[in-house]
Amino acid sequence: MESYEDDQEQKALEHKYDCLVFDIDDTLYPSSSGLSVHVTQNIQEYMIKKLGIEESKVPDMCASLYKYYGTTMAGLRAIGYKFDYDDFHSFVHGRLPYQKLRPDPVLRNILLNVPVRKIVLTNADKAHASRVLSRLELEDCFERIICFETLNEVDKGNVPVDGDDTQVFDIDEYTACPDADLVLPRTPVVCKPFEEAFEQVFKIASISPQKTLFFDDSIRNLQNGKRLGLHTVWVGSSHRTEGVDCALESIHNIKEALPELWEANDKSEGIKYSKKVELNIQVLLCTNYDVS
Repeated sequence: MESYEDDQEQKALEHKYDCLVFDIDDTLYPSSSGLSVHVTQNIQEYMIKKLGIEESKVPDMCASLYKYYGTTMAGLRAIGYKFDYDDFHSFVHGRLPYQKLRPDPVLRNILLNVPVRKIVLTNADKAHASRVLSRLELEDCFERIICFETLNEVDKGNVPVDGDDTQVFDIDEYTACPDADLVLPRTPVVCKPFEEAFEQVFKIASISPQKTLFFDDSIRNLQNGKRLGLHTVWVGSSHRTEGVDCALESIHNIKEALPELWEANDKSEGIKYSKKVELNIQVLLCTNYDVS
């Protein structure tokens, strides 16, 4: 009869990952860079200058659209605003102070030495993803970049603003009375955190979610990914919560917090985890975590 220790040992050996999926912004680099603040400012400026939305309404509208649609862009398209995707991305990302990002040789060394596939998954456009990875000098660390253009038919969605008389859905009214008879319109944009985006990613990159670690700074992205079978790592926090398997204050802590990424894949040495070692890993992962 198989003992508890044998069972745990076998589970540890089987619990391997063959793919790592990384968000980019505030994940591969710290939020202290300030880029996300500039992104928010640029989005709001676009809404005011390009879409003619009243300035006083923009902050609350952004919050509501992000809440219901995953990204402000997806929300704007859903409620009836028409614009060119490339124009939006150029305005929002094209003016970012990328010089704030510096090469990260520590992360580069970590990524190049992880013996599994590594993929980028971002809601941003390809140009932004490429610029960030280039500034960090990580562009050759990933098998592929899955971005906005990967998940969306760009030409199909590009609709000019001029001459459009489509009625705009009142998101403020819906937010004030979400239980009323109003029905949220669907968005044509495919993006995290929604199931359709993850399912596309699994298919495009031939990913088995049960064998994949997903790194993101967004708890909502992680929780929805967890429901679909992904193992999740919250980057930028030291506190685990529902839907999070591991939390890292910095992406640089991967090797210390998840040693199995290296050890469990070293078949030549026939590494086995005893109950004691497994307990040590659990203690390491839970250090300073509020699991209440």
